[in-house]
Order: sequence, then C-alpha cells, then structure tokens
Amino acid sequence: MGKAECISYDEQQLPYIDLGSARIRMEKEPAPEWALKKAQDELRETPGHKEQAIKELRELIQNEKYLNLPLDDEYMMMFLRPTHYYPESALKRLKNFYHMKLKYGVACENIIPSKLRNVFEANILNLLPERDQHGRRLLVLEAGKKWKPSQVPLPDLFRGIQLTVLGSMVEPYSQICGAVVIIDMEGLPLSHITQFTPSFAAMLLDYIQECICVRLKAVHIVNNSYIFNMLFAIFKPFIREKLRKRIFFHGKDYKALTSHIEASALPPKYGGTATWELPPGKLLGEFFECYSKDYELADSYGYSAGYKIKK
Repeated sequence: MGKAECISYDEQQLPYIDLGSARIRMEKEPAPEWALKKAQDELRETPGHKEQAIKELRELIQNEKYLNLPLDDEYMMMFLRPTHYYPESALKRLKNFYHMKLKYGVACENIIPSKLRNVFEANILNLLPERDQHGRRLLVLEAGKKWKPSQVPLPDLFRGIQLTVLGSMVEPYSQICGAVVIIDMEGLPLSHITQFTPSFAAMLLDYIQECICVRLKAVHIVNNSYIFNMLFAIFKPFIREKLRKRIFFHGKDYKALTSHIEASALPPKYGGTATWELPPGKLLGEFFECYSKDYELADSYGYSAGYKIKK
C-alpha cells in the first residue's frame, strides 16, 4: 500500500491515518487490562489510594490562587500517573509544566497544530503507529540534514515536540507505559551546532527533567556523528543520572536499536520489519488539527495575570 493521502474517520467519527497494516490515532480509550495491572504494580494505582490521591491533588490545585486548570479525575490522573500517585510530587510537576510559558515565552506558547504547520510539512517529526513491546509510544525526530532551521526555527521544532508529547499525555495507555524517543542525526551539518545554544540546552533539559508529564523511558540516538558526540559531551555534565542512563547511542547499528525496540514496531529504515509506510508530515499535521479545539483549550490553561514565579 502507498502512503496515506487523507484523514479517515472511524464509526465514532474519531480521526485516524490509515497505513494499511496499522493506524495512527489518538488512543483515548482506557488502557488494556495488562497495562492497568502494571499501573497497580508500578504506579501505586490501587483502589482507594487512587481516589484519595485524586482528591488531595484537586485540593492542592484549588489552593493555588492563580492556577487555572480543569479539576476532573482524568486531568488529575494525567499528572498523578507519571509521579506514582504522590499528590505533592504531581503538584510540583504540574506547576513546573505551567511555569514553562512564563520562563521561556515564545518557545512554549501557541502549542496549537495550525501554528506549527511548517514543522509537520518539513517531515522531521513522526508519530509511529505501533507501540513497542512494553506498550510505549514511539516518537521520531529527524534533526540532522533533513532539518532546515530557515524553514523550521529551533523554537518551532521544540513547540512541535511539545505538541506531540501533549497528544501522548492524554492517552491512558501512554500515561502508564510512557514514551520512547528516537532522534535521527543523519548528516548533521556543522552549521546546525550553532542552533544549540546553552540557553536552549538549559530549557530543553528543564523540560525533560522537571516539566514533562509523560514517563520518558528511553532516548535512542541513531546516525550520530563525531560532531554530535562533541556537542553532547559539552552538555552531558548537566544531565542527571536517571536521564543519562536512558540515553543510548547506536550510530548506524540498527541491530542495537532493535535489541531495545521490537523490530515489528519500527520501519525498515531503522532496521525494523514493519510493512506500513509513514504518512507525509503534512497529513500528520492535519491529523493533529482534527484536535485543534482540545489543543486550544489546553493552551488556555495555566497561570493567570499577576502571578510571579517564586525564586
């Protein structure tokens, strides 16, 4: 089957991209039973405890005078699952998440699909249709020669990443099992290095280590060059041990990649055996635009005027 050319809709009128042997869709339905058992074993999501944690987090949020957020159970669980149902930890992560707009401005504002068409049309950000053998969402970022900063400035690329992560945050399956990111650095030009300033690196690490509200289980870097390795070495001292242990460098050794991620979940270009072909980036952007109202609503949440971050 060739590449998908349009958005399809299921019997519930929910959008998806038909790839023949797989579909790209938002999985908003409850997680499968085995994943719910995993949530009990790993995240302390047990009857009674779950309800109490939701109640406590809701009360903590209500005590935050300037924080404008929904208070339904589903929203509470989006922050409680990644923090193992500790309400205080969930509040801290939640506050850090909404501090991003205040701290970094344009790089964290307007996380809305229609504002990021240039990112998707550049074909550098992909959401794979299959999960790995552990139920983790798979995201692919092509940040080597394929990325043209003149067409997709670094702040836009970062906003595109945030948009894709937000899509995973609302999926119960992803809240429990987490996500894995593959970064393809093929042909990284020396000129790109100047884009990765210390201030950008600090923002990115702040986002990953303090703010992101999905369980980031691994980062796999493929086609990394000597140039990229030098860049990574500069910023490595600022990466905490927990994250450092989850970063893997594979170069062009895709067998090493498939030792971490089941080959059936990966396209052939990364050593996988999947028979589907990824859609054009423009179509993926159109898929996310089907959820524009949700993204616009999410973008309206956060701190109201008059709030100042305490130092």
